[in-house]
Amino acid sequence: MKVLVTGATGFVGRHLVPLLLDAGHDVVVFVRDAARYDGPPGVDVVEGDIFEPATVAPAMAGVDAAYYLIHSMHSGGDFEARDRLAARNFVDAAESAGVGRIVYLGGLGEDRDQLSPHLRSRREVEHILASGSPELTTLRAAIIVGAGSASFEMVRQLAKRLPVMVTPQWVETRCQPIAITDVVAYLAGVLDHPETAGETYEIGGPDVLTYREMLQRVGAQLGHAPRIVAVPVLTPRLSSYWIGLVTDVDTGVARPLIEGLKNPVVVGDDRIRDIVEVDETTFDAAVERALREERELRERAAEPASTTPT
Repeated sequence: MKVLVTGATGFVGRHLVPLLLDAGHDVVVFVRDAARYDGPPGVDVVEGDIFEPATVAPAMAGVDAAYYLIHSMHSGGDFEARDRLAARNFVDAAESAGVGRIVYLGGLGEDRDQLSPHLRSRREVEHILASGSPELTTLRAAIIVGAGSASFEMVRQLAKRLPVMVTPQWVETRCQPIAITDVVAYLAGVLDHPETAGETYEIGGPDVLTYREMLQRVGAQLGHAPRIVAVPVLTPRLSSYWIGLVTDVDTGVARPLIEGLKNPVVVGDDRIRDIVEVDETTFDAAVERALREERELRERAAEPASTTPT
């Protein structure tokens, strides 16, 4: 199968592309700067901009299924409008090219809840992608645990840097985190099951935890579980400023993430487990792997560059 991956340089895309190659698919990646893409060999690289429709069409040529792994949180307060435009350009190009399927990774959360702007935008993108002729498969996930995940990085830095933490009431919100390895296993696996076309599934790991429990478990693996005191007076805006002060996570990214923490994100429909077989990773095992990979990345970055004798 010929498969297109957008967002191939992002956290999820970097893990998905090698898995699709291993499964025997012909993989095309759509990136803004082909010269800077350092993905695995055997990938067809198409350069373009999702906000320039004329550049999207060439990436869709001959494609059977296309993954949409794009979001615009880093763009600041206008991310909802940018998400809307990007999704419309993508689905229009897929429809024109006769692409049969779109696979989208969205956000977990009940529609009846008062969704945060971030989760609301992810849901709107679902509706736009489903409006065209390609059949849409949506997988909805909560926090994805892995080295490079913005949400996990926020949890890791808080757990590491603050021995005592005064937090908003969102620390008691329930969440069902999932390891990045499990996420990409589901994303790749749905291609082998035609019955998943046109369906929406919820994916999560085997553990349902509060954010307090996640912070404490991550802290324990870092050698110092924080003491957490929840107070009702920290608004999402103040919380995002607080995150910006004590972590390296950009405030523009932290705020939509923080606003989403008020929504319980627990799997209510686990039909996907009966369709795509995934050996689920526990939260503690996923954290251990993520921390190990982060250490390895830091060590490699610290190594002196090799020199060639002249």
